[in-house]
Amino acid sequence: MLPNIPPFWSALAYWLACMLYVFLLPRRWRPVQTCLASLVNLAALTICMTVTAEWQDWAFNLGMIVTAALTAVPFFVLCRHSWRNAVYYCARAFILGGFTASLAWQLYALMILPRVGRQSALIEAAVILPMFAVMYLAMYLIERMHRTEMWELQVTTASSLTVASIALIIYIVSSISYLSIRTPFAGTTDADAFNVRTFAYLGGVAILYAYHLQICENHARQELTAMQNILQNQYANYQRSEESVELINRKYHDLKHQIAVLRREVKEGKNLEYLDRVEQEISAYEAENKTGNRVLDTILTTKSLHCRQNGIQLTCVADGAALDFMDVMDLSALFGNALDNAIEGVSVLPDDEQRLIHLSVARQKGFVSIRLENRCKETMHIEKGLPSTTKAEKGLHGYGLKSIQATVAKYGGSVTVHAENGWFELRILIPLLTV
Repeated sequence: MLPNIPPFWSALAYWLACMLYVFLLPRRWRPVQTCLASLVNLAALTICMTVTAEWQDWAFNLGMIVTAALTAVPFFVLCRHSWRNAVYYCARAFILGGFTASLAWQLYALMILPRVGRQSALIEAAVILPMFAVMYLAMYLIERMHRTEMWELQVTTASSLTVASIALIIYIVSSISYLSIRTPFAGTTDADAFNVRTFAYLGGVAILYAYHLQICENHARQELTAMQNILQNQYANYQRSEESVELINRKYHDLKHQIAVLRREVKEGKNLEYLDRVEQEISAYEAENKTGNRVLDTILTTKSLHCRQNGIQLTCVADGAALDFMDVMDLSALFGNALDNAIEGVSVLPDDEQRLIHLSVARQKGFVSIRLENRCKETMHIEKGLPSTTKAEKGLHGYGLKSIQATVAKYGGSVTVHAENGWFELRILIPLLTV
């Protein structure tokens, strides 16, 4: 005869499983507020499991439904993500908590309790708490390897329901031996019941983790495809821009010579003013950016024309020759994405005087330093190296900056972003030793 798991250890196991995922996921509140709310959740779980501990058969299952609902509360209240993600991680936490509680108590009841001869809260704590610590630490380290994917993962409705269904099936299989109805899958002793429960939960943890890895791989594959598309699109835009800029420059020089001829022929001052105005208007289309790098010149010229048409002031001080070691496609992707993000950031500002963008490129102690600053909303926040977004399609957010990070990493560089006092700053350092 093996005693049932004390309610507190079950509640603690489920709560720790929830906290493992909560502290790996983006949260709504500050750490102190999160911890206080978590302790309230632990108290509620303990009370619930204590009250329902003596319930039998279907009444016990009703109590477990309430327990599952309480384990879901932290994911809906404390974490900042969709209800699909909340259901997804709640199901995983529920199965992990059940496995940890069952295994730890089974090891204690079979290996320690017979030697002690009686149940002791102090001995239970001395044995079970270290086992909880080891199991949850191991799971935390495993899950932490995919923390970036967890922050960005947007679980679909189908995946959320699939994981919830798997968790339900695992729970049903684990509870068969505790029902009064005999089935071919149920054991005849308490040890058999614990074995069925422990191995069912172990299988559930493994299945759900394998499913999670598959979702992360699909997400990474989609992200890679999106960044490759961005790279190709920026390069295609650069090629079209290069042809357009060359054509505009030829037309500009032709018109400038024609105006010079007209100036010599025209005598009236009014007509001279008209020619001055025409020359001033077409001068805006001359490729003014002469940085020493043909690719950067073309990109800056194209973006400058766009900025003029939309009331955006773009200034640039760049040593383009410092970028000669970079591939044309990488340059077009890097500066095309960076300037597109800056233009998008200032375009939403209502005041034209605030639509400011400044780019600098310089050599600095063996590095190429690229610094792009633009005005932004005062409420912008940086999370996991990416600006927060209010877009509905959060899963599609940040690929431009991720493409920049991937391009810079290719040359052994680093990317940092910072937002403060209504200014967004992108800093890039690339070692010149890669030449």
